[in-house]
This record gives sequence, C-alpha cells and structure tokens, in this order.
Amino acid sequence: MLQVKLIVTGDDFGYCPRRNQGIVDCFLAGAISNVSLLVNGSAAADAAKLARRYNIPIGLHANLSEGSPVCEVLKTNSSLLNQDGFFHGKMGFRTALSKGLLNMSEVKQELKAQVELFHELTGHLPPHMDGHQHVHVLPEVRHVFAEVLEEYGIKYTRVPIEPGLHNCDWIPPSLMDFYLGVEEDSFNTVDVFTKHGIRWPDIYIGLSTMGRNMSVSSIRSAIDSAVLQPPARAAQSGTVTIELMVHPGYPSVPPVGGCGEGPDDFSQSWERLHELQTLIKPELQSHYKSRNIQLCSFKDL
Repeated sequence: MLQVKLIVTGDDFGYCPRRNQGIVDCFLAGAISNVSLLVNGSAAADAAKLARRYNIPIGLHANLSEGSPVCEVLKTNSSLLNQDGFFHGKMGFRTALSKGLLNMSEVKQELKAQVELFHELTGHLPPHMDGHQHVHVLPEVRHVFAEVLEEYGIKYTRVPIEPGLHNCDWIPPSLMDFYLGVEEDSFNTVDVFTKHGIRWPDIYIGLSTMGRNMSVSSIRSAIDSAVLQPPARAAQSGTVTIELMVHPGYPSVPPVGGCGEGPDDFSQSWERLHELQTLIKPELQSHYKSRNIQLCSFKDL
C-alpha cells in the first residue's frame, strides 16, 4: 500500500482577522497542516504572530494581482498598477500580460520584496512559495518566479495540474475555462521549474473541491482517484505526496480585510465558512486514518 503524505494548505493567511482565525481553528482541529501567507494582506503581521504562537508551518503566497505592492518604489508609476493605483486583478493581470504591458523586472522586484517582507515578519525564509490566483505559472512570470526561488533557495512550489479536472461536470463553463487555462499554463511551467531545481508534490488537488464544491466525498474521491494512478516516481518510492489547496475562514466583513483595497466577494461569501466546516468534519479525519494518509507540511518532505 502506498504511503500518502498530504499537505493541506490554507491559502490567503493574512487576508483579514476573520480569515486568520478560521485558518488557526482549522489547524488546531488537525484539518490543515500548512498555510500560505499574503504579505500584503491587511492582517499579515497578525498572521505571522499566530503562526509563531501555534507553530503553524508557513510559506509565501506571492501576490501580483490583488491589492497593493509591498515594494515602495512600485507603489507609484509601475506597470503592475492599474489607473486606480492597485494591482490589475486576477483577469486584468492576465490581460495586461498578454498585451505585453508588464515589466518583468518590476515583477521580479516585487516578488523579491515579498520574500524579504516574509522573512522580516516570520524570522525565516519561506520553505515553499506559490502564487495567489495562480499567477506564478503564467508565461514570462514563471521564469522570473523560478529565478527568485532559486536565488533564495526556496525549494518547493505548487503546480496546479489536477487529475480528473476535465471530468468535473459540476464546475460552471466560465470557471472551467479559467481552470483549463491554469492547467495549460502549469504544463508549460514544468520544464522551467525543473530546470531551476524547484520541486512540488506529486499531485495537486484544489480546483474541483473549492468553495461550494467542497464536501467530504469530493475530497475523498479526489484523493482516492489520484492515489489509484500515482505518478511513476511515486510508485517507485512507495510514497505519494499530495497538496490539497483550501481557503477556510470566517467571512470577511467590510471594510476590514483585503490587500489594500478592501475584501473581495470571495472572502465575504459563505463559501469560506463552508470549507472550514467541511475540513473539520470527523469523517474526513477518520478517512485519512483509514487510508494511511499522513498530514504534513512542505518542510516535512
């Protein structure tokens, strides 16, 4: 029987106090094993303190799409900003990139500033670093991202290629189009990250189980089907590593939260709480035990 090491990563730590509290509650319940910090989040400093207090394994959720930069010189007159002085947004960033409007040296500057701020807040470099809204696998950005990871000796990232995604008929077509774009970008990123010596878990899960689509059965079946057809390297080693991306929390209440421009709709929705309540269900925990699934963090790999 394959040993399964499962990293359950709570994204957007630092987004707001209510998100922080939900993520901590999840960690203390044994439902998540790892967090990803938004250093430009309005409650980032508080999140870093909570991680220290509760010994929560923490990495960096690099953000180039929501809110404000942390690099002082990029806060005005930068290609990363829209006319309102904030990042371009999830789709706006992609549009600006496709039009050749983004300066990659500014992307690198901001990524490095976020690593430095993470170090300042936590007292250590991130063991893993991924991208908010999957910006790290986008064309051009992926090269800069890989260079920054290699420069700082950050060994692990996330490559969001999810097994069985194409069969998830419950995902609305507009969202599926976005997910398939993320998948295609991820396939095109594998060689880049490999060349820079960056690693990631064998299997990624998180698009098909996000928000309202999360249930004990959806997580269970995603893990079970992934383990049934493990990558060759996992079958050889006898251990398969999986990252499950989650977004638990208590819904944000405006105007508190966000990354400089207030909380978005996603953070205010009931879906955050739904994820939290699903992840802490005892039947999910007992499923992990029955399948010999060990929760761990990137630094345990």
